[in-house]
Amino acid sequence: MSFTIKEVSEKTALPPHVLRYYESEGLLPGVARSRNGARRYSEQDLEWLELVCCLKNTGMSIKQIKGFVDLSVAGESTLKARCDMLRKHKKYVEQQIREMYRHLEKVICKIDHFTKEYERAGR
Repeated sequence: MSFTIKEVSEKTALPPHVLRYYESEGLLPGVARSRNGARRYSEQDLEWLELVCCLKNTGMSIKQIKGFVDLSVAGESTLKARCDMLRKHKKYVEQQIREMYRHLEKVICKIDHFTKEYERAGR
C-alpha cells in the first residue's frame, strides 16, 4: 500500500511543504515516485516520519536527525552508534521533563497563592 503526499499530510497533520522539506533534507530517504513523479509514501516511510516527528518534537535538531538517518541508511554496522545517539537524546529529554516539572510546580504554587489572595479579597 502507498500513500500520496496529500494522504500523508492528512494522516500526520504535517503540511505537504514540510513533508517535501523533510525529504529534501534527507530525513525520509527513498520515498518512491510514481511514473509521473508524484511521491508515493510506503508504510515504512510513515514509520520513519513518525520517528522523525518524535525526535524533532523532543528537541532533536534537523541536523542531528539527519545524522541519525544517515547512520540508519548505512546499515547494521551503525547500530551501536544509533543506540548511543538515542541514549544521549533520551538523557536530554529526561532533563527537559525534570525542568518542565520544576516549572509546573512553580505555576501550581502561584495558582495556589493567587487563589488564596482573590478568595480572601472576595470575603
